[in-house]
Amino acid sequence: MTHLNDMALFVEVAKARSFRKAADVVGMPNSTLSRRISALEKAIGLRLLHRTTRKIELTEAGALYFERSKRIVDEARLAHEQLGAMLDQPSGLLRVSMPVDFATIYLTPLIAEFARLYPGITFDFDLTPRRVDLVTEPFDVVIRAGELQDSRLIARLLGRHSRYLYASPAYLKAFGEPRDPAELAKRDCICMPRASDWTLHGESGSKIEIAVGGRFTVNNVGMMCALAVNGQGIAMLAERIVSGDVAEGRLIRVLPQWQGTSVAIHAITETRLLPAKTQRFIEFLQEHMGRT
Repeated sequence: MTHLNDMALFVEVAKARSFRKAADVVGMPNSTLSRRISALEKAIGLRLLHRTTRKIELTEAGALYFERSKRIVDEARLAHEQLGAMLDQPSGLLRVSMPVDFATIYLTPLIAEFARLYPGITFDFDLTPRRVDLVTEPFDVVIRAGELQDSRLIARLLGRHSRYLYASPAYLKAFGEPRDPAELAKRDCICMPRASDWTLHGESGSKIEIAVGGRFTVNNVGMMCALAVNGQGIAMLAERIVSGDVAEGRLIRVLPQWQGTSVAIHAITETRLLPAKTQRFIEFLQEHMGRT
């Protein structure tokens, strides 16, 4: 019978599509790893990998074996980690990909609190808006805002961002405060790319869509906020992101009876079989983001 350790080694090679990268992950010499995989193929009686000088590809048998093996390896790893989690002190390296501004402005205090609760966990954070491939990249969880594109992944709702309109006192003093959503069409509005139509929801359940524009189109929330603070126009921003600027008087909410469409924040994983460190992290964010 195939040894579970060799099966786990094959899974790492199949994920990395490289013996060298997989060897780095498992902490094993490249030559030893290659020899173990060759022995596994011999034991099974089928070639699992196409090896070339440039890359490694799965054979048809290898693709099937990877799909089944990964589930088995995940189950085994989870069983061991759940036993360790009985002490309620999960440990290990937690790799998380998160949006830059959401992480630095809002999540950092929550992460610091989580780190104090679980001193056995170490962290590796990748702050980027890019689309991450959870199959080939070594992330335990990806935090993303907005609509989800890949239905094959497992998404857990962490909370929703309420968005409102904000401008600086200097801007409002110079140009006056808009009294009606229709006025936004004639104002300098700071927009995200491909988001020049703002949908606003009124307190009575009414909804209006306004085509807006301005001198600045920015794909970074932090810079949008900074431009608004510096008097360059009106921006639609998440309440949680601008709370400090509002408290200090650098931004003022305009058209307070209107708000933008809220944005969902999800934790995305490749599988439902989560190690304790990842499960605790997601549960912690759900608890704290859901109550604020």
